[in-house]
Amino acid sequence: MAPNEDASPVAKGTIATMKQSWADLFRWRQRVAITNEYGETTTEWQSPEPLQNPVKLFVQLSARDWVFFLVGLAAWIADAFDFHALSIQTVKLAAYYDTTKTNVTTAITLTLLLRSVGAAFFGLAGDKFGRKWPMVINMIVLGLLQIATIYSATFQQFLAVRSLFGLFMGGVYGNAIAMALENCPVNARGLMSGIMQQGYSFGYVLAACANLGVGGSTESWKTVFWIAAGLSIAVGLIRICFPESQQFLAAKRAGKPKVTPAAFFREARAMLAKEWRMCIYCVILMTWFNYYSHTSQDSYTTFLLTQKEFKNAAASRGSIIMKVGACVGGTIIGYLSQFVGRRRAMVGAALISGCLIPAWILPTGEPSLSASGFFMQFFVQGAWGVIPIHLNELSPPAFRSSFPGITYQVGNMISSPSAQIVNAISESHHVRGPGGDRVEAYGPTMGVATAIIAVGIAVTAALGPEKRGSRFETTAPAGAEQDVVVKRRESGSEDAYESEGQLEKGSEAKLEKA
Repeated sequence: MAPNEDASPVAKGTIATMKQSWADLFRWRQRVAITNEYGETTTEWQSPEPLQNPVKLFVQLSARDWVFFLVGLAAWIADAFDFHALSIQTVKLAAYYDTTKTNVTTAITLTLLLRSVGAAFFGLAGDKFGRKWPMVINMIVLGLLQIATIYSATFQQFLAVRSLFGLFMGGVYGNAIAMALENCPVNARGLMSGIMQQGYSFGYVLAACANLGVGGSTESWKTVFWIAAGLSIAVGLIRICFPESQQFLAAKRAGKPKVTPAAFFREARAMLAKEWRMCIYCVILMTWFNYYSHTSQDSYTTFLLTQKEFKNAAASRGSIIMKVGACVGGTIIGYLSQFVGRRRAMVGAALISGCLIPAWILPTGEPSLSASGFFMQFFVQGAWGVIPIHLNELSPPAFRSSFPGITYQVGNMISSPSAQIVNAISESHHVRGPGGDRVEAYGPTMGVATAIIAVGIAVTAALGPEKRGSRFETTAPAGAEQDVVVKRRESGSEDAYESEGQLEKGSEAKLEKA
């Protein structure tokens, strides 16, 4: 196949696109859309660039790029710490409020349900007003809600605060990954995406370390929440010290100095009308992925404490080692996705994790469970490591803050009962524990569910689209280009309709050669 050979035609329609995506999965070269300055799009086959030395990729980022990446990463780490401060202390909280573990996980369900609302509000705010202030408000309020959780005197108050917590937690992801990744060089995106996503795993590691440090007493859960509050507020205050994203400001100036709300929502409606299939696909993909992570990790500490009968220290060590594997796997597989492709990386990691399930749930000793947990999460979060940049590349470019955040959080909303389902089934079914007594069946429940989910991810990714190499750095903010057309019409400019026609072709980012 000659270099840059024409890859037309591009399939139209859902079924045809799925068939073409499946066939493309087994082609080494990738079908890439090239859009010129006139909005004219052609497709061609391109070979992936060879993997580069990670150090060389790091050097490509300027000091400013690193600042924005690290602040976005810090926000995502703090967000994960906030969430897992509850999930790894389910047993303590059940004892504190004198209720069942299933009831405690209702708080997780409520948090995940309401995250999608926050994702929509703060994601749209990030696309319209910039990444800075929505994130500042998010992080500071999250810290205050962690403090409010500590002072919840009744279980009903506890659930109410965690519901409100979900609203503000939902706004972090979209703005954080947009700020962290939008200025990354194209060939460094896979690596930086893997590192960015593992902020979630690292947040879990920090929460597990805090849980290990405070001990197993019932009241000790409050100390972990104080630490979480401090982290969130600190990140919010640090973000105040740095300017708005230069990429957002430059794109805004290129589009129009002022973006009106009417123009913003006009373009949002036009995007949904045009990209509804992509929206639905991304929601389905993120539903699978959120079930994947929450099923395999949220009840893992409880699994070690109840079914394997570990003490708090041993269970915390196992959880820490598990998520260290996640950090390593997410970074490595995210990096490899730049070469092997986003979908191949996700499919391969999901299938391998499914094969590891017996080794993950059957051992009884701490060393063997820690080792299998490490490798299980290596591939679970390895598949996740591709997600930040994959969602960014699939996003309509002017909506890179709202689209990933909303699709991610709607998937989270649909999968919100995952921890509650696992706990309810596990508490109602029993197996023989290491000592021969009957214990709650967390292992079999998590294993069967994770196997189904891994297959679902592999099939969904294999049949879905991929836009690796998309360039979206010069796209104007949502509404900017629509505003240009409207104002030209109002002024009677003859080229208003010509401009609108060009916008319909080229208002999205140019999908240029990677």
